[in-house]
Amino acid sequence: MAPSSSSGLTFKLHPLVMLNISDHFTRVKTQLNPPASSCATGNNPSTGDSALPQDFRVYGCVIGAQKGRTVEIFNSFELLLDPTTDTLDRSFLEKKQELYQKVFPNFYILGWYSTGSEANESDMNIHKALMDINESPVYVLLNPSINHAQKDLPVTIYESEFHVIDGIPQPIFVNASYTIETVEAERISVDHVAHLKPSDGGSAATQLAAHLTGIHSAIKMLNSRIRVLHQYLGAMQKGDIPCDNSLLRQVASLLRSLPAAQSEKFNEDFLMEYNDKLLMSYLAMITNCTSNMNEVVDKFNTAYERNSRRGGRTPFM
Repeated sequence: MAPSSSSGLTFKLHPLVMLNISDHFTRVKTQLNPPASSCATGNNPSTGDSALPQDFRVYGCVIGAQKGRTVEIFNSFELLLDPTTDTLDRSFLEKKQELYQKVFPNFYILGWYSTGSEANESDMNIHKALMDINESPVYVLLNPSINHAQKDLPVTIYESEFHVIDGIPQPIFVNASYTIETVEAERISVDHVAHLKPSDGGSAATQLAAHLTGIHSAIKMLNSRIRVLHQYLGAMQKGDIPCDNSLLRQVASLLRSLPAAQSEKFNEDFLMEYNDKLLMSYLAMITNCTSNMNEVVDKFNTAYERNSRRGGRTPFM
């Protein structure tokens, strides 16, 4: 495991970067290993090379801005790399950089991204190749493998630091902590992606179950983290661990930002909103029943109208 960074920089990662990396990996993976249906129809020209290599990876650049000690990664774009020599296509990179500078004049190349479980030695060659653009590039690594037991995002940010190894200063990757930063447009986009209908034609019940499962997981994770914080504060109060005033100030600030959930005003507003929701559900149910009853009456009248013409019963209602 890589050591932790000591640079003191604060990294903020936007969801658009993760979506771009995931989309890049999925598209290239599909191109290299198309579904069986496309192979059966003859759309895949390759015959024996469609098997996906185990060390399959994608590469790209991350762009953003740095203000003081805060580095904010906003967007990314793809890179062309020769896997045999691990060299970047410099002309393609410079062209992309020029185009993005015209659209986003305040954004600069902060580093690069790739996919994989962990950083390896060959990644340092690509890292060094970008040092002429950014003297301290950032390396964003996304792990595409699915791990249901993992609660954190499968994204790791690395910095490079020079450490003396065997008397020779050498750059190594060090872990850097980061936070997720979003703007309104990204929140809307992520919410839209989360509510997309499954490609297999899933019903509304399936979408609702997936939505409720996500909410349940989020509440479960919040509960577990609150328990950890509660146990930590209890141990600090008992004197088992030293007192950390910085952490106490953060906890106090967090508690002050919470709404007063036990106030009379809160209970009144909550009950009013709850009753409004029940009333809307009740009205929707009545409307649905009325619509169904009208359909039954129309069908009844249509069926017995023919009999009335023949001297049968008169229409109902």
